[in-house]
Order: sequence, then C-alpha cells, then structure tokens
Amino acid sequence: MKRVYGRAAEVVGTIRVRLGLALTVALLPVLMAGVLQSYLAFRTEGDARRQSLELAAGHSAATARARIEAAGVLLQTLGPGSVGLECARRLDAVKSRLPGYANLIRFDAYGRVACAAGTTPRDPERAQRPWFLDLAAGAHLAVAPAPGAVYAGEPSVLTAVRAEDSAGVFDGAMAAVLTLSSLKPQTANRFLPDGAEIGLADARGNVFSATDPKAFGPANTQLREETEAGRKTILWSGKDAQGRRRLFSAAPLVEDDVFVMLSAPAPGIMSWATLTPISRLLLPLLAFALALAAVFWATEREVIRWIVYLRRVAAIYAKGRFTVRPLQAERAPPEIRELAETLDQMAAGIVTRDASLRDSLAEKDSLMREIHHRVKNNLQIITSLLNMQQRALTDPAARTAMNDTRQRITALAQIYRALYQGPDLKRVDLRPFLEELTALLLAGDVNGQGSVRTEVHADPLVIDPDRLAPLALFAVEAITNAQKHALAERGGVLTVDFFVRGEEAELAIGDDGPGAPAGPGEGVGRTLMTAFARQLRGTVKFDASPMGGLLVRLVFPTPQALPPAQHQAGT
Repeated sequence: MKRVYGRAAEVVGTIRVRLGLALTVALLPVLMAGVLQSYLAFRTEGDARRQSLELAAGHSAATARARIEAAGVLLQTLGPGSVGLECARRLDAVKSRLPGYANLIRFDAYGRVACAAGTTPRDPERAQRPWFLDLAAGAHLAVAPAPGAVYAGEPSVLTAVRAEDSAGVFDGAMAAVLTLSSLKPQTANRFLPDGAEIGLADARGNVFSATDPKAFGPANTQLREETEAGRKTILWSGKDAQGRRRLFSAAPLVEDDVFVMLSAPAPGIMSWATLTPISRLLLPLLAFALALAAVFWATEREVIRWIVYLRRVAAIYAKGRFTVRPLQAERAPPEIRELAETLDQMAAGIVTRDASLRDSLAEKDSLMREIHHRVKNNLQIITSLLNMQQRALTDPAARTAMNDTRQRITALAQIYRALYQGPDLKRVDLRPFLEELTALLLAGDVNGQGSVRTEVHADPLVIDPDRLAPLALFAVEAITNAQKHALAERGGVLTVDFFVRGEEAELAIGDDGPGAPAGPGEGVGRTLMTAFARQLRGTVKFDASPMGGLLVRLVFPTPQALPPAQHQAGT
C-alpha cells in the first residue's frame, strides 16, 4: 500500500501535472467568467423566451378577437339578405375571398341549416347548445370553441351573431367557422418560439381545441389559479400530454370564459435558447483545452523528452560507464544543454577522481602488502633466532618453552603471509590457512621422533584478521599440546576439523594418543586457550577423541562470511 501511495505521489509531482495545475489555476478565472456569463445569458434568453411566448399569446388573442369582430361585422352585413336562392353561392364567394374561414352558415330559429358555404354537419340538438341558447336569449355575439359538432376538418372555433326579423324577433343565427391555424402567428413571427402550438381553453384550463392536442396537458390548473387571481396574461411551465416539459401562455379571448393558449418546448440542451450560452461557454472551454494541450505538447517536446534522455545517460553513468557523452542534447533548449554539459563535466570529473582514487588504492594496497611482508619477515627472523637459541639450550624444559614461543610466532607470521599473498588484505580463507599452519607447526617440531599423519578438514569460510589471530593461536596451543603428549615419541594421527553449523562454528583438534584426562596441564597452554576462546566469545571443551586420544573443541559464533561470489574469489 505504501508503494502504491508513493507511486501516486510521484505521478502527482511530475512536471506535466504541475504545469497543468499551474495553467488551470491561471485560466480558472477566465473559465469562471465564461461560465457566469453563460449562466446570465441563459437566464436572459430564458426570460426573453418566456416574454416572447407571453407576447405571442397576447398577439394570438388579439388576432382572434380581431377576426371574431370582423366575422361579426361580416355576419351582420350578410344577415338580412342571407336567406334566398343565391344564399349558398353568395356565402361561398365571400368565404373564398376571406382566408381563415372554414365555413359560413345561416341557421334558422330552430337551429336548422338554412344555407351554408360548405358542408355542414348534422346536429339535431343544435337548438339546445349553450351558444345557440345564448343568442336566442338576446346575446348579440357568441363564441363556441366546443359547438357540439365538428364544423371543419381541422381545429376551429365557431363564432355566431343573432339574426332577427323585421319585428326584432329571434330568427336564427349567422355563424362563421374560424380555423385555429389562422389565429396562430406565422413561424417567422418574432414573438413565436419554434415548435409552438395554439389551442382554446376555458377558465378551468380544459383545452377544447388545439392544433396539436399532445402539446397540452389534460388539465391546466395553473390557468384556473391565475384566472381566479385576476391576472389577464398568464405564463407558466408544466408538462404536456406526453410528459415533456413545456412553457404555456394564455390570454383571454372572450372576457374570462375563453382563452387562447400557446404551448412551446421548454429550453433544452440543444434548444435555440441555449445555443448562444453554450457557444459562450464552449469558447472558454475550448480555449482552456487548447492551452492545456499546447502546454503539454510543448512540455513533452521541449522538456520531458530531454529530461528522459538525460536520465538514461545518468543511469549509464550509475553503472560506471562514464565514456558515454550526451551529444543529442546539442539540439535541446539552452537550459537543457547547460544541464547536459554539467552532467558531462561531472562524468569527466568522476572519471578523473576515480582514476586518482584507484591509483591511491593500488598504492595503499601495495604499501599494506609490503608492510605485511616485512612484518612476516621480521617474525621469521625472530623465529630463526629462537630456533638457534633453542638448539643451544640443554635443559629440556627450556627447550620446550622456547619451542612453544617459536610456534606461536610462526602462527602470527603465517597470518601476515596469508594477508599479503591473498587477493584481499582484510580477509583470509580459513581452509588453506589451517592446512598451511598445521604443516608448518609439524615441520618445525624439533622434538618429534615418530611419523605424524595429518587429516585437515575445514568448511569454507572467509574470516577477518581480528578473529583469525585468536583462532590461529588456539590451534597452535592445541596442536602443540598434541605434539607434546601424543605424537612426540611414537607419532600417530592428528586431525584438524573446522565446521560451520549455521550461527555456530567449531574448531576440533584431536589425536590418537593416550589422552590427558585432566586436560592439557594446568600451565600456560590451558590459560591461553581459555583466553583465546573468550576473545571469540566462545567456549573450550576437552573430550575424549574417537581415536582414543584427546579432542579439544572450540565452539564460537560464526564470523560474518562474504557472499558466495566474493567467497570464491577469496579462496
């Protein structure tokens, strides 16, 4: 999880993201201004749309009233002479000259058709219709959006005037059928929104006739509420018969009984009312996106790819190959070129310093080898002097003490020899060291008379001089003890085993002599072995050897070994 978070933080902190964030912050006020301007423009367009619809409703109502009044004047003019042989022809001639009239009809006092300009539907109950009864009761003009019969092949409204005889007695009615399409303003009219439909409704909001009934709801309760509140021109929003959002506007046609209603689609995402605001919003968004794209392209082209190139060069330098030069950066911007030149100079400086350090290390290595060599030579000189002194002694105890001292110095000289002859001045391979040390100790034993066979087994381990010294001196004491007590007179077998068992290591030196139940004496040897074991944080044990002699065991923590590759190099 931490790795995922670290990777995310690394991605967020890249140059691309930082430049993108900086540009976003810089362009954010412009974008917010564009959004605010678009919102205000949308509100303005919406208000203009509602006002247009309201004006269109008033205009349609005024047009309808004008046509109804014109129809009333026409009917009054035609009324006295409408009945006769030429009635139908005269009414048809008038209708053909006046657009917007679907039919002109003359009814008698019983509601029957006296004559008409066109086909008139049969209606046995016409005399009982509300509009006809109103005229019979004395009304001068009646408008019937729902006359009780279909008088035209399209939505229409019937307008009728009272007809009287010479005595002023009710003598029927003269009716004109006006189509709703003739009352609807033209599409090009600046007051009418696209997709608007017209209809007639009563004060309760019930639509009697409409150019498209689906554009109106089943009941427009808002119309009734606004009418009861005394408002003349009404505007509201709602849903049509198909559940779509639309804007509605109504204006009274005949007092407060009949209303002209207009229905127009509510502003949508692609409506004409939002095209301008969207264009105003899209332009800042487009500019914002283009600016981001330009910055990212320029960053990728002029910065990122050169940084990636220099990173590859630095990765090559990290592997120790300083001969590669960033020549491709000559085509980069000046800042990148300066960085490449600095990287090249750094690589050259590293090569120079590395060569100097290698020379210094080689010189130091040679010096240390020379020091170890001289120390080994000096110790060999001391050994030779002690050997000469030992030959001059006649006292066996003194000769034995001198031999022990010479053996210890031989072990120290062997350590320095292994250091300057080995590949590493700080570590020694223990297996060949034990083999050579055992051979030197047995070869330098002047008191030995019998033949001694040695068996050396050592697990691979590379050890440092600080731990090698007490281990070698311990081996000297143990081998010297075996020479004194088991191998001096009759010879025999000497075993030197070194085992590595995980966190513990063990050095075991045994012989096949008679053994020494009380240990190797109570003298200097036992004291030194105990002290050397303590230096290695180990313990020393004296057991019976499987061959019958004494087995001296040193158990101590395993020294830190080198990896296998270096281990093999050391051996």
